[in-house]
Amino acid sequence: MFFLNTLLAHLTTAAPLANDNDWEYYYDCGTDTSSLPTQSTAYPGSTTSSASSFTPVLSTRRPDTSSYSLSTTNRLSSLSQSAVQTASSKVEPQTSGVVITSLETSGKSSVQPFPTSLASASTTLSLINTASTSLPHPNATPLAATMSVDNLFVAFASGPPPSQISSRTDHPVAHSMIAPQKKKLQTNKFYANFLSGSQSSSTFTHPYSVSWGKGAGVLKSYGLAVSHIERSQLAFGPGDPARYFINPIGIQSLTLSASELNTTTQLTVDSLDAFSANVNLLARPGAAPTITFPLIQGMGFVTGVYSNGTPRIESAISFISVTYVGRMPAGSTFKYQAKLADGTSWNIYVTTSQPGYPVNSFTLKNVRVLQGAPKFQGFIQVAKVPSAGAEAIYDEAAGAYPVFTTVSGSVSGTAGTYKLTWTKQGVANRTLLQFGLPHHLQSLTSGGVTNVKLQTTTKGMATGIVGDSWTLLEQNLPVDMGFAPWSPSLRGVSKVSSAAMKLINKAGESELSQDMKKQSNLNSMYYSGKALAKFAAITYAVHDVGKNATLAISGLQKLKTAFDTFVRNKQILPLVYESSWGGVVSSGTYQTGDSGLDFGNTYYNDHHFHYGYFVYAAAVIGYLDPSWLSQGTNKAWVNTLVRDYANSVTTDAYFPFSRSYDWYHGHSWAKGLFESGDGKDEESSSEDNLSIYAIKMWGRTIGDKAMEARGNLMLAIQAKSMQNYFLYSSDNKVQPANFIGNKVSGIVSVELHLP
Repeated sequence: MFFLNTLLAHLTTAAPLANDNDWEYYYDCGTDTSSLPTQSTAYPGSTTSSASSFTPVLSTRRPDTSSYSLSTTNRLSSLSQSAVQTASSKVEPQTSGVVITSLETSGKSSVQPFPTSLASASTTLSLINTASTSLPHPNATPLAATMSVDNLFVAFASGPPPSQISSRTDHPVAHSMIAPQKKKLQTNKFYANFLSGSQSSSTFTHPYSVSWGKGAGVLKSYGLAVSHIERSQLAFGPGDPARYFINPIGIQSLTLSASELNTTTQLTVDSLDAFSANVNLLARPGAAPTITFPLIQGMGFVTGVYSNGTPRIESAISFISVTYVGRMPAGSTFKYQAKLADGTSWNIYVTTSQPGYPVNSFTLKNVRVLQGAPKFQGFIQVAKVPSAGAEAIYDEAAGAYPVFTTVSGSVSGTAGTYKLTWTKQGVANRTLLQFGLPHHLQSLTSGGVTNVKLQTTTKGMATGIVGDSWTLLEQNLPVDMGFAPWSPSLRGVSKVSSAAMKLINKAGESELSQDMKKQSNLNSMYYSGKALAKFAAITYAVHDVGKNATLAISGLQKLKTAFDTFVRNKQILPLVYESSWGGVVSSGTYQTGDSGLDFGNTYYNDHHFHYGYFVYAAAVIGYLDPSWLSQGTNKAWVNTLVRDYANSVTTDAYFPFSRSYDWYHGHSWAKGLFESGDGKDEESSSEDNLSIYAIKMWGRTIGDKAMEARGNLMLAIQAKSMQNYFLYSSDNKVQPANFIGNKVSGIVSVELHLP
C-alpha cells in the first residue's frame, strides 16, 4: 500500500463563476418586503459532478432582520455586532475534489531497488598473513548503558567539502522565485511544491492543505486556497482491509486573495527553513507582495499578511451566511463566522492597527466572495471550527501567528528531551495555538492540550495545543544499541553457539570472496552504498560474532579498497558540490540531462537512503580499524555526507539544517525538488531507520557524543512515528479501522495509501 502525501489540485467540476443575477439577495428591510429584488428564474448552465448532485432552490423565507445588502457594486459602510449576511446560490457548490489512483513516477526509477544480477566475483579469498601483518585493534570502548549530552545540536564539521569533490554554481532546478537568503536552501521540506513546476500543487501543513489558485477552478482566483478533509470524504479501495485510501484535493473551502491579484500575479518564496517558509503573492513581477503567507507545520490558523491590498475571502463551496461577531479580547482583532454550503463552519479573524480601517465592513459580494475595504494593512486568519467548544480557544489565540521554529534537545541517562519553540508575530500577548500529531501527544510534557481536533490526511487526528513552545520527552532511548543484533527485550546479542559461529564464518568466507570493488562501483550511489553496507555488515558479523579476526580483517582490507574509490571520488558518476541549493549530488544528471537518474539523486531525492549506507559502512570500518579515520580525507568525506542529509546546525555555510529528517513529523521525507501531485513521501521506512542508525553509529565510531545522542533520540522518535503511521498493530487508532489490517503502509506521503 502506498501512503501518499498529496494529490493533484485539479477539480472534477468547473462550474462557471456566478454572474450578478445568479444569487438571491437579502436586505435588512424590516417587515416590509417590497424592497426585495425580483428573484431571477434563469439557471445558468454548470457542469454536474459525478460525485454529488445539486438541486437549485429559490428560497422564499424572509431574511433575518440583521441581514445586510449583498449588492455586488456597493460595499457596506459598517456592520453591527452579530449582523448576518446570507445568500442562497442557484449554482452548484464546489464540494468535490480529485483523487489519484496510481503512483506518480516522476523522478523515480521504475526498476526494483536491488540488482537483479551480480557482477562476476572471485571464488576465493586470500587471507592475510597474521605472522607478518599486525591486525588492527577494534575500538574497545564498551557500550554504555546511559549517556549525558546537554546540547544535541552542535556542529561536527565545517568548511567546504574535501577538494576531490568538485564544485559548481548551477543546478538543473532554478530558484528565481526564491528571495536570496544567507542560509542554504531546503530541498525536501513540506513546502517544496511552491519551489518548482507550476507552483500550484498542494502543500500540507497539517491539518490544512494550501495551494496557489493560479486562476484555476470555479473561483478563477489567484489567491491561496485552503482545504481541510474529513475522514468521511475519503475514497477507499476494494477489499477488506481496503487496499488503499485516498484524500481528495482541489476543494477550495476558503481562499485568501485580494482584488489586485489577477493574471499578472507572481508567486515568490522567502525565508526557507526546516519548519517554515513565506509564500508571497505579488500583483505583478517586481512589485512588493500584496499578501504574504507564513506557512509553518501544524499552524492553528492559515494567516495572510496584507500590504495595501483589497482583501477577498472566497469560497468555491460557497457561503451560506457570514456573521460579524465583533472585537476579540486581543483588542485589534475582529471576528467573522462563515457557514459554507457543505455544512462546515469557519472563523475569520481580521487584525489591524491601521487607524480608520473599517474592519466591520467586510461585504458578502456574492455567494463566493466576501470583500473588505481597499488598502488594508494587517492580517487575516482562517480556521475550521470542528465543534462549539473550539470557538473560545480560537478566540483566545487569534491575533498571533508563528513565523519560525527552532528545535533544541538533550539526553540524560536513557531519556531524551526535545523542544519546539516558535517565534511569533502579531499581538504580543496572545499565546499560539498549534496542532500536534498523535506521536506528539504521546510525548508532550509542556503545552496546553485542548479539545480542538481536526483530521489530517494520513497522520490521524491533529489536536490543538496552546503554547509558544512544546517540550517532548522520549524514554528508553536505544543507548546500548551497537553493531550487534539488538531488540528492546534482548538488547544486544553478540554471543551465539559454536554451531552458529561455524555457519557465520562459512557464509562470511563465501560472501567476502566476492569482488567488492566491482559490485560497488556502479552508476548509482544507492546501489553502490547498499553493496558496501552489505559487505560491512558481513565483515562485522565474522569479526565480532564469528570471532574470526583473520577472515574479517582479510575482508576489511578489500572493503577499505572498495570504499576508497568513493572517497577519492573516482566512481563511475562522481559526486559534485553544487552551491546553488547547497548539497552534494550525483554528477549523473549534469552529464545526461536525465532527472530520474539514480532515483533523482541530483534533484535531492533519497539522499538519506543513498548516503546512509555509506555512513554505516564507514562506521563499521572505523570501528574495526580506528586508524582508518585519520588516514587521508576518510573522516571528512563521510562527514560531508552526514552534513548533506542530517546536518545538525542552521549556521553551516555549505549545507542546510536537517535536509531529510522532519523534526515535526518524526521521520524523513524522500522526495526532493520535483513538483509532486502526491506530495512528499516516506517511501522506505526501513532505509529511513538505517540512515538514522548510521548517524548514531558513526557518531560513536568517531567519538562525537552529540551526534551519537542525537541519533539515539531520532531513533526513539522515529519508532513512535512508525508505530502510529506506518506499521499497524491491531489496536492502531490513527489510521482508518478498515485499513490497519494491512499491517504496513507502502510509500507514504500525505494524501494517499496505495498497494
